[in-house]
Amino acid sequence: MKEKKLQGQVAIVTGASSGIGSGVARALAAAGATVVINYPAEASKMAAQTILDEVFSAGNKGIVYQCDVSKEQEVQKMFADVIAQFGTVDILVNNAGLQRDAPFQDMTHRAVPLCPGSHP
Repeated sequence: MKEKKLQGQVAIVTGASSGIGSGVARALAAAGATVVINYPAEASKMAAQTILDEVFSAGNKGIVYQCDVSKEQEVQKMFADVIAQFGTVDILVNNAGLQRDAPFQDMTHRAVPLCPGSHP
């Protein structure tokens, strides 16, 4: 059996319902961490749950947690809830981000505020 170097550690991965974040969450879980699979909105809940199901299928631990990381109060609540449930947060992967593909001069005034908001 492979040694799980992160056994007993708790990891929050923001934006873990897809892309790089989902891969990071899977890798941390495989290394033994209990992963908190953060997703931003109800629309991505099923994707987050699919990642968690994969984590469970591999014999690892985790939870899903909805939190819009561009909102400080939601982030504070997520940390408080995770600490209340697991006692600590050992690892934080700040992966969440929004991608709006367009040359800068073509970005709309509605898209511009979204980008910095996810990377405070």
